[in-house]
Amino acid sequence: MIWLSLVAFFVAWLSSGLVVRWLRGHAQRYGQNVPQRFHSGDVPRLGGAAMLLGLACSWLLGIWHTSAGNVSNLYLGSWVGAWLVTLLPAVLGGIAEDLTQRLPVRSRLVLTGVSAVLAVAWLGLAVPRLGLPWLDALLAAAPWLGAGIALLAVAGLPHAFNIIDGYNGLAGMVALIVCLALAHVALQVGDRALAALMVSTAAVTAGFLLWNYPRGVLFAGDGGAYLWGVVIALASIALVQRHPQVSPWFPMLLLIYPVWETLFSIYRKLARGVSPGVADALHFHQLIYRRIVRSVFHDDEARRMLMRNNRTAPYLWGFTMLSVAPAVLFWGNTPVLMAFCLLFVVLYVAAYLTIVRFKVPPWLQR
Repeated sequence: MIWLSLVAFFVAWLSSGLVVRWLRGHAQRYGQNVPQRFHSGDVPRLGGAAMLLGLACSWLLGIWHTSAGNVSNLYLGSWVGAWLVTLLPAVLGGIAEDLTQRLPVRSRLVLTGVSAVLAVAWLGLAVPRLGLPWLDALLAAAPWLGAGIALLAVAGLPHAFNIIDGYNGLAGMVALIVCLALAHVALQVGDRALAALMVSTAAVTAGFLLWNYPRGVLFAGDGGAYLWGVVIALASIALVQRHPQVSPWFPMLLLIYPVWETLFSIYRKLARGVSPGVADALHFHQLIYRRIVRSVFHDDEARRMLMRNNRTAPYLWGFTMLSVAPAVLFWGNTPVLMAFCLLFVVLYVAAYLTIVRFKVPPWLQR
């Protein structure tokens, strides 16, 4: 597991460095006045391509190692290759958007949907239970409902990560924390193969983050967000499906921040009569940047913007830990996990309204 992670880390780190060195020119085509832009200069968004290369090298090496007879109790067989193929439509579509800026939202939704269909039809992933007796009885009577939930999760989570990918180190650190939490619970139930895949995903994320935070010389782009979303969705569903002792609300609480950010964004846009596909600057992390992170006084405008950008992510890291910590502690206790999900939603809405109404306590701005 360790050597696979080292391969994943160094390939992603080296590939990211090559992107920064040789492919900066393509970033000149990015729009300068889009609402989600909070940086200065031309920064390449091909971190997803570097992470995909690191992940592919690590997973394929694990498959070869198992086929050669050196299983190391990991058993990374052909099913890992199927996972890799499953994530390709979504990730390659995201990379195409990062390169051209011409792939419509609808096309990207279709491509993540293709990955979701492969996950359900080819990998056989489905949500077998929801932790409530009447719902579990319904899923047992109509298994297609569990497949539908899995389809929605794999297709939707990549876009949830794309929404929170707004500042240096934000989405990457959230993904790294979630992957390590999934790996921890997988080890608790004896699933070393799934843990290895999650640790490898955390490793490629760490290799990318060395270029993304705090220097901000490389972004994950849509390709990176989609990679995190698809891999984490596959692992979350597989963990619940393989191990009855793991509550289905464990991954729900683990991912409640990006999931609720997405649902709340859809609600507030529809309430304003705006299409959910239209980008704006009213996401939770953007409000923190504008109204909590204090201005930095520096002669260089680009340096000033970078310093404020870097100060935003730690607020959200701490906010994410409010859900990750109880999820890891109570991964088999459905009632407690459901209660924490509800508590997080209440805290999120309360915090959002507080920031919008300019009622932020002074100590949060220090």
